[in-house]
Amino acid sequence: MEEIEEKEREEQELRLKANMDKVRYKIIVLSGKGGVGKTTVAVNLAYALSQSSAKVGIIDTDIHGPNIAKMLGIERASITGTDLGRLKPVEVRPNLKAVSMALLGFDADRPIIWRGPLKAGVIKQFLSDVEWGELDYLIIDSPPGTGDEPLSVCQFINKITGSIIVTTPQDVATLDSRKAVLFSHQLNIPVIGIIENMSGLICPHCGKEIDIFKKDGGLKASKELKVPFLGSVPFDPEFVEAGDNGTPFVAFDNPSRSSQAFVQIVKRIEEFVNKPKYKDWSE
Repeated sequence: MEEIEEKEREEQELRLKANMDKVRYKIIVLSGKGGVGKTTVAVNLAYALSQSSAKVGIIDTDIHGPNIAKMLGIERASITGTDLGRLKPVEVRPNLKAVSMALLGFDADRPIIWRGPLKAGVIKQFLSDVEWGELDYLIIDSPPGTGDEPLSVCQFINKITGSIIVTTPQDVATLDSRKAVLFSHQLNIPVIGIIENMSGLICPHCGKEIDIFKKDGGLKASKELKVPFLGSVPFDPEFVEAGDNGTPFVAFDNPSRSSQAFVQIVKRIEEFVNKPKYKDWSE
């Protein structure tokens, strides 16, 4: 029995390596605390990259509160099996595929009460047994903090391209973002940069930006920790309804200050992964 289990583990490791070898860039999105809009950033990043003709996959590793399916408008879709016993991700749009616990047929109202090993097992299956195919980017949205889920991802994937840290401007959020940066350093993962989300509220009446959470906390943290600052994304009330309806704000036809800011952030991420120094390291 033990020999069979060991053989199955070895075969899964081989599948995982083969899968990840087909992905050019693997990016994990982290936050030190909840409520900073990390999943919103991950969803819009994946969507924006797919709009530029890159082939993109996104994994929702938040086992207990998966939201990616809702934000991408695919909550009624399901992951399907293949003839070879693999899993087929849900196609969101051309060049964008997704997997999430929310796409596995679980009752959305029923809590998933699992300990670490079970969660790690599912994450490993998302990486090894999903037919991602050839991808330019794999975006991994992790739950808040530096616990089981992000640690499992970083251990399963041998070479992660880098991490993106999402924070909001106030001191309590930037304090926790430091932990995510140090988490990356301790695991030898390059920090692509910090994104300051909800950096201001765009008034729906006058269009003025209001600093409801102070300002420039993310920039301050990036300077103190000597990591890049990718940019600030103001909060627009229209995005709340759009997210609930499954529409990433970068998909809007009329560009807002928030979507324009995000376009610049995506350009900086593309510049990071295309650095000659990085290409040598990844190969």
